[in-house]
Amino acid sequence: MLRVAICGAGHWGTRLIESVQGTSDKIRFVAAVTRDPAARRPLAERFGVALTSNFADVLKDPAINAVVLATPHSQHADEIAAAAAARKHVFVEKPFTLTRASAERAIEACRKAGITLQVGFNRRYMPAYAEMKRRVAAGEIGALRHIEGNFSGPASYQTEPGNWRSNQLESPGGSMTARGCHVLDAMVHLAGLATEVFALSERLQHEIDVDDTTSCLLRFAGGATGTLATLHAATRFYRLHAFGSEGALELRGDAALDLSDLEGNVRRLGFDAIDKERAELEAFADAISKGVNFVIAPEEIVNVVAGTEAVAASARSRQAVRID
Repeated sequence: MLRVAICGAGHWGTRLIESVQGTSDKIRFVAAVTRDPAARRPLAERFGVALTSNFADVLKDPAINAVVLATPHSQHADEIAAAAAARKHVFVEKPFTLTRASAERAIEACRKAGITLQVGFNRRYMPAYAEMKRRVAAGEIGALRHIEGNFSGPASYQTEPGNWRSNQLESPGGSMTARGCHVLDAMVHLAGLATEVFALSERLQHEIDVDDTTSCLLRFAGGATGTLATLHAATRFYRLHAFGSEGALELRGDAALDLSDLEGNVRRLGFDAIDKERAELEAFADAISKGVNFVIAPEEIVNVVAGTEAVAASARSRQAVRID
């Protein structure tokens, strides 16, 4: 049983704990790092975790095998490096870091320490997406030509101006760090590394200092192009559509995948929904037990960070940005 500390016990940290606590035989949360332990006493009582305000406490505890980081984005790079130095395995919520340079340093720290690293791209574990990936890799839609993706939601309406997410430093490129990076990760996983991006990003709707309407064009190493949109003040929506030379695959939500032939005939595949957070955390535990250092390829982790960084840079310059 993997014994884990959660760092950042807010809404999403709580969701990660509840996905496995008391029901998984692979992973258990035993501690939580939070700025205000007294305020998180109900969480401690609900899940049976010890509370501390000091990250160093869990890093020096020999009974804790790994840390799960659900902390502000700008803290990830330093926290990953500290955990690696302490030989603790690391699961870090997306975005991995905010810059390519910091992502490369964090990856190198994990590689040097020989620990297992996982990034919280939970949508890789949707059954419909796993089937989409399998079919694309098998060439069932021919050569991949283009991917369209949209992941949007109403987060701007729900975020207070004083919240740590409500500024350009923690949320560059609008909803890219909250939602869009999931789409970019899927595109990179399907089409190869992103090599170029041109983006527009605007604040049209809300008072917080975060763009709410972001869209971009992309090019990938495998030759495919892509279009990505992510809105921070819109209806909840997730779509990924892969176009090939012999057909197409369209995913909407977690559990449905549409297959189209060249004549436009559509066949829908349905899947049972799963707990994506439990799946990704148990995959992390499995990787540790098998001695796998990187659950997601390091070059893909870094490329998604670089691509997210490039979206913000392109939106500022109104010019295409190469991703080397």
